[in-house]
Amino acid sequence: MAYAGPSLRLSSPSERNGAERATLPPIPVARPALGEEELRKVAKVFESRWLGQGSDVLQFEQALSEFLGGRGVVAVSSGTAALHLALDALGIGTGDEVILPSLTFCATAQAVTATGADPVFCEIDPKTLNIDITDALTRISPRTKAIMPVHSCGNVCELDALGDIASSHGLRVVEDAAHAFGSSYRGRRVGSFGDVTCFSFDPIKNITCGEGGAVVTSDANLAALLRRKRHLGMHRDRWQRSGDERSWWYEVDVQGYRYHMSNINAAIGLAQLPRLPQFRERRRELVRRYNESLRVLPELSLLSWQLDECCPFSYIIRVLQGRRDDLHRFLASRNIGTGVNYVPNHLQPYFARYSHPLPVTEKAYGEILNLPLYTEMTDADSDRVIFAVQEFFNGE
Repeated sequence: MAYAGPSLRLSSPSERNGAERATLPPIPVARPALGEEELRKVAKVFESRWLGQGSDVLQFEQALSEFLGGRGVVAVSSGTAALHLALDALGIGTGDEVILPSLTFCATAQAVTATGADPVFCEIDPKTLNIDITDALTRISPRTKAIMPVHSCGNVCELDALGDIASSHGLRVVEDAAHAFGSSYRGRRVGSFGDVTCFSFDPIKNITCGEGGAVVTSDANLAALLRRKRHLGMHRDRWQRSGDERSWWYEVDVQGYRYHMSNINAAIGLAQLPRLPQFRERRRELVRRYNESLRVLPELSLLSWQLDECCPFSYIIRVLQGRRDDLHRFLASRNIGTGVNYVPNHLQPYFARYSHPLPVTEKAYGEILNLPLYTEMTDADSDRVIFAVQEFFNGE
């Protein structure tokens, strides 16, 4: 059924008073959906007294593997850890280059520099904010070892085209799918195919573990190496050794990191995963409501969505005519949270030595604004946001 527009009308004299509106309950830009099942599973971990990596982590990995068609899953402490660990395990390091869009969270670029490799920033498609494959192709050099596409807002990049480029140039594709857990590409779940996929399960992702991430691959040898590296290079972690006569004995045979996931975080993830279909459908409904009401405003440019395959992570609009910051302040005065994803990395001081002009990215950065999007957002909440945006542009 088509959405006919917001049902909420803030038109009475008292409602039209700015001070009165400021007392309306805040609408955050994002918020996790948590309930009794998450508490119950965490309580069981507390009762067990095994708070670190253990049986819950193994169960979470198995559940993710089944969801992703039997792929190898290595649960880690964060999405950033997943990205760094993936690049490190692939042998990417000093002297190598990795191509990635500049308009992404700094974690993506930091994962590259943490290996000693150089990030090579490329442009984005202005309609999706995903990697511009044509521009990325021009930046391949003899030192390029990998391409890191970022599935912005949950909309998936053109993975087949990226795979063809990678295959013809001998590159690895490491997907930053922090926004895209639960999304699909041409009927295939993200993470169920391709080279290496990295997920994030931080507090506001499509499902959360509180904090956490995962590396997914079909390469059994790579998965085994990732498991050693996530736990300081040990051939077996403490949980695996707990039943041994000499349970204190371990061997370190590779450079590793303290990137393992805890049972507490895995328990939250185990409660969240069965709820994903509900989360996904609600987020799609909210995006449809926004699209159908905001597309008529000439001062806005909306992104292209693949809603039949997308599990939306965030809702971003492009505010034209230099009015993005004014809209941000206006919505804040109505207790409506907004944000900007993200400050382009090539404009950051730390990455200055890798910087070069990216005019499409820079223009998009000056226009993008995140509107509230989260699973427990009500129709009344979304109507309130829509009406406030309409009110701003109508000059009421």
